[in-house]
Amino acid sequence: MRLLGLARAEREDLLALLESLSPQEWQQPSLCEGWTVHDVVAHVLSYEELAARQLASRFAKGRFRTDRVNGIGLAEYGTRRPQELVELLRRHLTPRGLTAGLGGAIGLTDGMIHQQDIRRPLARPSPIPAERLVPALWTALFAPVVRGVVRTRDVRLVATDLEWAFGRGPQVHGTGEALLMAIAGRRGLTGELTGPGAHRLLRRIGG
Repeated sequence: MRLLGLARAEREDLLALLESLSPQEWQQPSLCEGWTVHDVVAHVLSYEELAARQLASRFAKGRFRTDRVNGIGLAEYGTRRPQELVELLRRHLTPRGLTAGLGGAIGLTDGMIHQQDIRRPLARPSPIPAERLVPALWTALFAPVVRGVVRTRDVRLVATDLEWAFGRGPQVHGTGEALLMAIAGRRGLTGELTGPGAHRLLRRIGG
């Protein structure tokens, strides 16, 4: 229940953000290649209404490939208007189904990364509490979909704003948020990561 509570708190922050966006901001590009802010929100919510049988059906239709499965969900939920997505989020602040997996760690981590996919391009920063950020960092490293531990191999990640570190090799220093986005493979972190291993990691994720 602790992780589910943290995931709910993350979604409450996302709800407050979405309620403040202009129509133009909903159509701005996100950090997810080819996706707008609207697309990211639709993706985040595209699993909330699925029962186990519906979830299995979607994965089968997507041939169990994450990109295809996500595409099916986006095709369905991407047609909803922003206000409809906001109302859906309000009804599902506590993750359920797939996003409640691993005790809520999936919903927490997925929601946190995608919230930053929205906030960063819109220049809408907001601090992430350490109690949420630390479990999200661990989940992003070892979740099969994210594959962060592979992406950050051969370097040691060291957070500069909280007590957290992982890995072996030349050190990469950055805030917990910046390290989370690097683990998730997001670009645009050149000015946020330092240390002897930073160039190696930045080159791997594309700058």
